[in-house]
Amino acid sequence: MTELVEVRSLGHRASVKDYLALTKPRIIVLLVITAYCAMVVAQGGWPSIRLTVAALLGLALSTAGAHSINMWYDRDIDAIMSRTRRRPVVTGRIAPSTAILFGIGLELASIVLLVWQVNLLTAVWSTAGFLFYVFVYTFWLKRRTPQNIVIGGAAGAFPPLVGWAAVTGQVSLAALWMFLIVFLWTPPHFWALALYKQDDYRRAGIPMMPVVQGEQSTKRQSIVYSVLLLGASIGLYATHAVDVWYLVIALALGLGFLMAHLPLMRERLPQVRWAKRTFHVSLWYMTGIFAAMIVGSIVH
Repeated sequence: MTELVEVRSLGHRASVKDYLALTKPRIIVLLVITAYCAMVVAQGGWPSIRLTVAALLGLALSTAGAHSINMWYDRDIDAIMSRTRRRPVVTGRIAPSTAILFGIGLELASIVLLVWQVNLLTAVWSTAGFLFYVFVYTFWLKRRTPQNIVIGGAAGAFPPLVGWAAVTGQVSLAALWMFLIVFLWTPPHFWALALYKQDDYRRAGIPMMPVVQGEQSTKRQSIVYSVLLLGASIGLYATHAVDVWYLVIALALGLGFLMAHLPLMRERLPQVRWAKRTFHVSLWYMTGIFAAMIVGSIVH
């Protein structure tokens, strides 16, 4: 498919904005938020500014590196999809070789920073997330199975482990519950996107769940994962790392996320209004549940 890639003159000088786009900054922000909230819960209060900056910057560098390599590898299919066809590697604003070297360099910088300024375990978890996203999700799963997001979603679940390890130098049961929350949230989040972008995925030959198993099957599975997600959020409360305020907010958010799936189930193509709404609700859910952890931890 590489002949479909729209290539402009590689002599064009890439801007800072192009390199920033290569890192998928909006995703980084969400991942950093989950890591920071885990740090607060692990600390039982506010971690030091020095530790916070070092840990979150190291995680951001690692995530940015993984995303850069993802854009290098996916440049052929990115050129086909309307959502991704203006990415800097696709348009030629950044050369493919530059993108992969940039990604590797960011990851190496992340490892050095985390080992030097935080601790070895934090660097290990951050690097594990990088390797999982690049090799398991991008290289192996994404183009081969409709379970790509289900299994590959583990890559986005590493930041709470990174944050917890940064504060404590170890990983506890509470951190594993946070990992599970992100892991279970990922399928309904991305499947909502895939429901209204499935023509893109079909043209690119990516076996996303709506393309392979159909609209209604995808929605039913999203509900299953949303129920499991609600259970995982309660499981975190059972560790006593957070107080009852967290439980109250988590229950409200989880039930609200489930309720969003009811009109989604009734919706039929070409209508995608509730698919879009559910996608945005999922983003608010993830931000809210981790904010609730801070509330429950500070009160606790």
